[in-house]
Amino acid sequence: MIEENSPETQQQLSALSDKFDAMGQNLNHQLEGFVHSKPINYWDYIQTDVLLNLQVQRTLIPDEMVFIMYHQVNELFFKMILWEIEQVAYAKELTAVFFSEKLDRISRYFDMLTSSFNIMREGMQMEQYLKFRRTLSPASGFQSAQYRFIEFSSTELQNLIDSRFREDFKNMEKNKDSFYDEAFEQLYWQAAGKNFTTGEKTYTLKEFELKYKDEFIRFIKQYESLNLWSKFKTLPLSDQKDATLLKAMRHYDYTVNVQWVMSHYHAALHYLNQGKEPLEATGGSDWVKYMHPKYQKRIFFPEVWSQKEREEWGQNVN
Repeated sequence: MIEENSPETQQQLSALSDKFDAMGQNLNHQLEGFVHSKPINYWDYIQTDVLLNLQVQRTLIPDEMVFIMYHQVNELFFKMILWEIEQVAYAKELTAVFFSEKLDRISRYFDMLTSSFNIMREGMQMEQYLKFRRTLSPASGFQSAQYRFIEFSSTELQNLIDSRFREDFKNMEKNKDSFYDEAFEQLYWQAAGKNFTTGEKTYTLKEFELKYKDEFIRFIKQYESLNLWSKFKTLPLSDQKDATLLKAMRHYDYTVNVQWVMSHYHAALHYLNQGKEPLEATGGSDWVKYMHPKYQKRIFFPEVWSQKEREEWGQNVN
């Protein structure tokens, strides 16, 4: 037990007093609250009961539970990734060391996500998946808003434009009122939200835009100068040449836009390519050309790659 008037106690009380004074709160009131508060348990802190009751099946097929939980775990990892990116975005004094550490953390999360696709590929019976997948329509993993936030906060908008429209995008007048709406229509993943037989926007895309489009555009504007690529270009030239940072950037870029994408691609191929022609995804998209990196050549940090590497992006992976 610490003595009432010990230096350690006085130091802690002084620190608490400074903290609550800055908040405009009364220290004595806060201390009284501590007296009456109950000790915290693991299950309360982690909210275990809440977490374990978030899995609600739409069918009676057992492997649907694997599908649900796997995607919920993905969303938790996406939240962790966005948390790390935000710290880089709002760092008051950004350094190459801090930047590298955060990118390494993010890459480790995506490394885990990449390897975890075996859970999807090998962890569900084909017969069961093909039965419950129809009950998921028109929902699609395409509708993960957090993943779109990760993309918007990782690179400049031009690097997320459909490869067919990038040259036109460069000539768009940024100051006009319709700029962001027009740019939104040219994002590479728009192609994934269009029915691959009619070319029309699917219900999946329409609902996705109805819920998130305004939020996405606000986020794009917010991160125009805060995204990882833009933040990198604000560093001193010496830091931009830092070997550790460049290695971390290349690792993150390749992990997300090639390795993770291809793991997702192969998992989808395993379940959807059961006939002469690939089955359409639950959202009705032309998922092959949407997902494979050789078509869209999504690159977050283009200048850390050579011209040859950019031209061959995704071509040497199967």
